[in-house]
Amino acid sequence: MSGDRAKFRETAIASGLITEDQLHDAVVEVRESKSGNAKQDVSDKRLAQRLVKNNIVTAYQADQLMTGRTKLNLGPYIITDWIGQGGMGQVFKCVHEMLGRESAIKVLPLHKTTPEAIENFRREIRAQAKLDHANLVRAFDAGEDGNVHYLVVEYVPGTDLRRLVRTKGRLSVQQAANIVKQAAEGLMHAHEKNLIHRDIKPGNILVTPGGIAKVSDLGLAFYLNDPNDPRVGKIVGTADYLSPEQIRAPLSVTSLSDIYSLGCTLYYSITGKVPFPGGTPKSKAQRHLNETPWHPRRFNDEVSDDFVDLIGDMMEKNPAERIQTAAEVAERLLPWASDNSPLLTEDMDERERWTSAPNHAVDMQDTDPNLDVAEMAMTELSDAAHSNSHAGQGTTSLNDPNIDTGSFSNQTGKPPVPVSTVEQYHSAGRLDNSQPLVTVTTLFLVGTSCLALGVIIGFIGGYFLTN
Repeated sequence: MSGDRAKFRETAIASGLITEDQLHDAVVEVRESKSGNAKQDVSDKRLAQRLVKNNIVTAYQADQLMTGRTKLNLGPYIITDWIGQGGMGQVFKCVHEMLGRESAIKVLPLHKTTPEAIENFRREIRAQAKLDHANLVRAFDAGEDGNVHYLVVEYVPGTDLRRLVRTKGRLSVQQAANIVKQAAEGLMHAHEKNLIHRDIKPGNILVTPGGIAKVSDLGLAFYLNDPNDPRVGKIVGTADYLSPEQIRAPLSVTSLSDIYSLGCTLYYSITGKVPFPGGTPKSKAQRHLNETPWHPRRFNDEVSDDFVDLIGDMMEKNPAERIQTAAEVAERLLPWASDNSPLLTEDMDERERWTSAPNHAVDMQDTDPNLDVAEMAMTELSDAAHSNSHAGQGTTSLNDPNIDTGSFSNQTGKPPVPVSTVEQYHSAGRLDNSQPLVTVTTLFLVGTSCLALGVIIGFIGGYFLTN
């Protein structure tokens, strides 16, 4: 037996996932399946495949053992798969060694274990522990393993809303209403506890094959009136779903910010587009402050006027004109959310969510989900907010040292409140799906021009023929 073979098998035994008898039996089975030669060498790859086939280890665990890793646990939790990665940490699938319960475990990366990051992570743990609702991902446990800090939460089979739309295309009005209604009911429970999520987006809404939706990831959440939270007053979230007040005056963020972000999520669900596609985080921020998205019916002709009005009421730029509670959002969605019909077809490949490595490609339709604004574009978004507040006061350089690129606690003066989103949907021609792309006037002018050109060509042709 080669040294590499011995090393792999020693690693497998040292991990505690495999016994010597299980390893021996797997080797024998591989040899018998090949040629019946009891002395034939067995490759690591074939041995690992047999261990996976025998349900002794998972494919993820086998891959890790192949690289020489022996530690595949955090406290009493055995890591079984890799789920995903965001700006605030990595998430794995795990099972409790004694209870046998499957869970998801969120790990604070070692390179982020600064005192501030650890305290923020503990705040997330305490915040999630206070919540208990069917439409919120529940927290089960938390702990430390050496220098690794982790949070154990409910494992939700299925996919997230963003991946569902990207895989299957835009949802029907009934499907979107069903998912967002459930998310609103989960947010209602959080808001009753004075907890603001601050990062509502399709990627943070998990959807089971049976059509149950659960809001996840409270990494950026905070409690109202908590003066000890170091993130109060900072711009955090994801650029495609930030409310105007999160950009303009983050010290004034309330539960209404979550409603705006949920409105953007509903827009994405039925159109397959983020409200302001393309561009940089800075340009997205400016458009959230000043512009109105394309009319939803431009991308989905099944959307009724009443449903468009509902989205507009959720996405009003002025918080005072917005729907005021998550409970009202759920109530208004009720006529379209007829039941909890299964949303994932049987051929939905669940493995698409559990990729072996994060996808770093940035799609032009929305922001890279692995990046959060707090780390990615604090300066850019701050500049966007200040550019908006200084509108009409002359040109301001983005490098102006007088611009405060941190919090907005010292900001004076407020930009004018734009026209109601719903009014813009009804009045702005570029947003009104009923307005034809080619008008009668245009057709008349084009037809007249073609007729005149034909007469001229005929006259010239007749002249040459007669002469």
